[in-house]
Amino acid sequence: MDFDDAPDEAAYRSHVRNYLTEHASELAHGPGDTGLPAGHPRTEAMRRTQAVLCDGGLVGVTWPREYGGQGLTPMHHAIVDQELVRADIPQFINHIGLGMCGPTLIAHGTGAQRSRYLPRLLRADDIWCQLFSEPGAGSDLAGIRTAAVREGDGTWRVNGQKVWTTGAQFSRYGILLTRTDPDRPKHGGLTMFVLDMDSPGVTVRPLRQMSGESRFNEVYLDEVIVPDDQRIGDVHDGWRVALTTLLHERTAIGGDGRELGLGIQALLELALDRLPAFSDDERVRHRQAIGRAVVDSLATRYTGYRRLSKLSHGERPGPEASAGKLTATRSARQVADVGIRLLGPGGLIAADTGDGERWHRALISLPGLALAGGTNEILKNVIGERVLGLPPEPRVDKTVPFRAAKAGGA
Repeated sequence: MDFDDAPDEAAYRSHVRNYLTEHASELAHGPGDTGLPAGHPRTEAMRRTQAVLCDGGLVGVTWPREYGGQGLTPMHHAIVDQELVRADIPQFINHIGLGMCGPTLIAHGTGAQRSRYLPRLLRADDIWCQLFSEPGAGSDLAGIRTAAVREGDGTWRVNGQKVWTTGAQFSRYGILLTRTDPDRPKHGGLTMFVLDMDSPGVTVRPLRQMSGESRFNEVYLDEVIVPDDQRIGDVHDGWRVALTTLLHERTAIGGDGRELGLGIQALLELALDRLPAFSDDERVRHRQAIGRAVVDSLATRYTGYRRLSKLSHGERPGPEASAGKLTATRSARQVADVGIRLLGPGGLIAADTGDGERWHRALISLPGLALAGGTNEILKNVIGERVLGLPPEPRVDKTVPFRAAKAGGA
């Protein structure tokens, strides 16, 4: 693997860096935040930032040109990500729309759906969310119970509840996975829709986390009417559509080698400031912990490079996205833990400003991130079965209808 930019990649990096410098005054800076309410000044600044970057061709870099993208490679997308981090510009506020919902519409949507939704999604004119998990169906996604029943006029009446929905409080649309036939095997009775979040009967309730933020939400669907032209894919073929979303989800959450949380550079800067205050023995212990954090961070980065290298050569990636997401969340937790220890006892108290607040917030926000895109246990199963060749866990018989399986306690 060659870690240096190819000539065309070096030229593209220079173009991206110049554009960010020229438009610095129009762009938001600092950490991103998806836990703010709709209309918050920071939310609106991040929305404007995505529009400016879209005007420069830096959004949807790998999307086909016919859908508003640039038709470039995953390496070009990685360059944009790296340069945004370098310039201290936050992650796209519509990252779920760009990384998961948009690719799902490109793969399975109709021409009318793509024309209607994709241009506004790219510019963050409309923000999107992903309505998959439910109180009784998180890792077992095929066990969802939100029901969509077809009405006589062809529309669908939806009732149910979704949970852990990032950004629902300011999203205009979401991709919604529903059960449309409880008598089929549980993977076979699902259908995907585009949900207008402004529809009557949709209620969004923020979930307050221990960090004080509300990045996740509960979404209640009470007699919501969804037109059939908002269906994505065929009726009862929602599981195949959802697999497209899930494939992109794990890549979007650390699967391309990006650092999560504050990152190793922030830890090294904190260490340079704090280590002189400790005794010799304490400095040795902290340096060992920092070394382990650096190694984990590099493992995350290079796992992502392996995946990007495969994609850039037209190869189909294996389980690298699952491994990357697993190592990224572990590395982020380790970095945050070491940072708190460097701050001393005061690091456990959330101060209003300064390093204490920054590191405390990073540490206590990580449990939610570890759940997103598949729990560590699910990711380890993927790696165990697909990399190590371990026997799979016993599965529920997919030939048993969902209703009967539930009745039998499966």
